Amino acid sequence: MDFTPWTVLIDAGLIGLLLIIGAGLRAVIRPIQTLMIPASVLAGILGLILGPEVLGWLPFSDQLSTYSSVLIAVVFAAVAMTDDFDIRKLNRNVGGFAAHGVLMYSLQVALGMAVVLFILQPLFDAPDALGAVLFAGWAGGYGTAAAMGDAFAASNPEIASLAFTSATVGLIIGIVGGLIQARIAANKGHVKAFSSISSLPESERTGLIRQTSMRPSIGQHTFTGSSIESLGFQVSIVVMISAAAYGLSLVVAGIWPDLAVPVFVLAFLIGLVVRTLMSKGRVATYVDKPTLQSISGTATDILIVAGIASIQPQIVADFGIELLLLFIFGLLLALFLSLWVAPRLMQDGWFERSIFTWGWSTGAVATGIAMLRVVDPELKSNALEDFGIAYIPVTPVEISAVTFVPALVLAGAAWAVVGIWGLIAAIAVIAGIFIARANKRATAQAG
Repeated sequence: MDFTPWTVLIDAGLIGLLLIIGAGLRAVIRPIQTLMIPASVLAGILGLILGPEVLGWLPFSDQLSTYSSVLIAVVFAAVAMTDDFDIRKLNRNVGGFAAHGVLMYSLQVALGMAVVLFILQPLFDAPDALGAVLFAGWAGGYGTAAAMGDAFAASNPEIASLAFTSATVGLIIGIVGGLIQARIAANKGHVKAFSSISSLPESERTGLIRQTSMRPSIGQHTFTGSSIESLGFQVSIVVMISAAAYGLSLVVAGIWPDLAVPVFVLAFLIGLVVRTLMSKGRVATYVDKPTLQSISGTATDILIVAGIASIQPQIVADFGIELLLLFIFGLLLALFLSLWVAPRLMQDGWFERSIFTWGWSTGAVATGIAMLRVVDPELKSNALEDFGIAYIPVTPVEISAVTFVPALVLAGAAWAVVGIWGLIAAIAVIAGIFIARANKRATAQAG
């Protein structure tokens, strides 16, 4: 079948149908609410089972896996236009939280690659690229999984399936493990409040906001309809940046055929340039941040469905033992950081911040927020507010990993990944030691 605009419409219609079914399942099925599984993940699993890779009942096109590569460029373009990376906002009060986040992310990058290079490769002849699967799927989540799949599409096409599998497994581990930790911590008095899933607000459990007065706006109009629809303007910016990034990637490939620069990296860089130019031209006020975030969220939902539905089960089975060992290591690392490191780095409300980082380290930030709501339903610990500041030093670690890990691996320098992000982890450890000592002195003085 020829790939035409009508093919895109059919794929979009099927993805839309699956998302609606996923939202409905989340709204009515208690076990799904208990696990707090997003509708997009449910939709992706249904798409995998009913799609071409398993039963073949849904007529997806053969370009389904490509949508994730396109949409991750949209996500990064929106991120560049909305996120605030001002390092001056970091202060000592959230230093432990920040050090913990940097340590978590850098260790997943460095040690995930080390496990592959020094254990899985000698035993199973695993490819270097497998070292990116742990941090891509767990700390990075589905967005980073899509980015890694795109970056390794030419050299290691199996990474896309493995990364999306990693993200799905990490999400489940994050939720189940977080709920177990929350109950144990509540029994030991480590948390100020504890809420079972069943006692959370209905909107958190079901995903439905029934009260119209409680429904937030997804954005504001910055133009009148007589000129241009405001949503159309915001979409135009993101699509323009994404298309420019793809065009630039073709130019780079034409000049340097051996250099493969991921489109999402170029989208992020072009987005920063466009944002700067719009600020200089005093037109940045017409960019509505909530609307762009909604566009980014929508693109993420769709890429999750497309990514999971395009997982090739045979590839996952072929790497089954390697993935199992890698996930066991990731689980042990997350438990060590959560149960041993966190109490020493984060003083007041350490468990709330620890379980947030646990969810973040296994199933991305959304899982961290879900786990935080379990132990702090009214968000009195200020952990979420502190995260906004503590994430600032994590940002360059994350962006550099997503950008340069594939480049180093493709250049045959996977060992450099272990060294560079291992050094970052060592710096975080040194900073953490000073913070832990300061916390200990403050406790002694208060006593």
